[in-house]
This record gives sequence, C-alpha cells and structure tokens, in this order.
Amino acid sequence: MEKQLLYKKLAKYYDFIYSWKDYKKDAVKIKKLISKYKKSQGNQLLDVACGTGEHLKYLKSNFSCTGIDINNEMLKIAKKKIKRAVFEKGNMTNFKLNKKFDVIICLFGSIAYVKTYQNLERAIKNFYKHLKNGGVVIIEGFITNSEFKPNHLYMNIYDGKNVKVARIGTSRIKNGLMLAEMCYLIGEKGKINYFSETHELGLFDIGKVLNIVKRFGLKGTFIKRGLMKDRGLYILVNR
Repeated sequence: MEKQLLYKKLAKYYDFIYSWKDYKKDAVKIKKLISKYKKSQGNQLLDVACGTGEHLKYLKSNFSCTGIDINNEMLKIAKKKIKRAVFEKGNMTNFKLNKKFDVIICLFGSIAYVKTYQNLERAIKNFYKHLKNGGVVIIEGFITNSEFKPNHLYMNIYDGKNVKVARIGTSRIKNGLMLAEMCYLIGEKGKINYFSETHELGLFDIGKVLNIVKRFGLKGTFIKRGLMKDRGLYILVNR
C-alpha cells in the first residue's frame, strides 16, 4: 500500500471524505476555550497541520490566522479557500516562523503523526518557542493505547452529484504504532478509481504527554470531552 495519498494525490477529495465533520461546531468550542484560558492580549492564531483550512474558515473572523502544513497539496486548497490568512509549509517538529502567537491549535488528531514520544517532545518544544507569554496551545489528542480497539471497521460515504466517495478502514498495532489501513473508492463522471494506503500513528498516554508539557514550564490540562466523543483536548498555558 502507498502512504499519505489522502494528503497528496487525493487531497482534492479530502473535504468530501470528511464532509461529516462539523468544523463550525468545533470552532465554537475552540473559541470558548481560548476565551477561558488565554491571558495574552493579542489575537494571533497559528493552526499547525491546518490541512485544507476548514477550521480556519470559522476562526478567521476572530483571529489573525496563520496555517502551517507539511503537504503542498493541502496548502494549495487552503489558500484558495481562505484569502485572509497566511499559509506556510512546515513540519510541526521543526518549523520556524520567527514570530510568536497568542493561540496555537493542532486539531483532528494530527499530533499522532509525530509517532514517537521523542518527536512529540520536539513538537511541543516548538509550539512553546512560538507561543507568547499568557498564550494557549490546544491540541486534540488521538486515542491512547488503552482505548485502542484492534480490527475496528469503519466506513464513510460522500454521495455528491458529480463526485461519490466511499472510504473503508481498519487498524492494528505494529511495533508500537497504530497502522490505519484505508481503502478509497472514488467515482466521478465516466470513471471509478480505487486507492489504498496505510497511515502510521502514535498512541500517546495522557500522563506522559502532560509530563512532557511540564518540562517547558507550561501548565497542562486534559479535557476528556473534546471535539469528538473518543478524543480529548490538551490545553497548555504559557504562564
């Protein structure tokens, strides 16, 4: 199986595949959390692993937004979609923007792509370097090892007029990583294509994540009820 097709070759179908996700509702909750935890006075927001910019679409009216993603194909879509934002290419573990932000968000379980605790520490350190005093980081966690259900089968369908997409996936553990195996059936006028790929994801323990946060002097809180029923939120405040 190929890797990372979803964010590259299949990027133009990404919003169809995740059409079930309520980004507007997510943004409402994120704004409430920012109001509760942010102590700095500015409105500079950085979305790490911003993807096609769907969250920023609902945050741009309240914040001066910057999005960063490792995939050019996703950034191209985000740039067309949102004109009032700055977009940069970068890896969450080592990007350098030479500015600091009042808010940094990393949502939809994207943090799991760092895979290891070593890379997770690098990412959090990098977030800290780009965070103002009194600023807040909001990270949407992925599932933990204890919550993981092997061989769970799921399917998403997008039934549009000109595009129809079916995604079927399952997952397993190998060498400490979750392997998410996904198959896509994509139909457009006059053609039907099939693709498959495997995503490698880290399953991080909540306590270990909060211990990493403490090393940088950040105050960390984990909220069990996050944006999705099976994923919580890490709230990190730069005191």
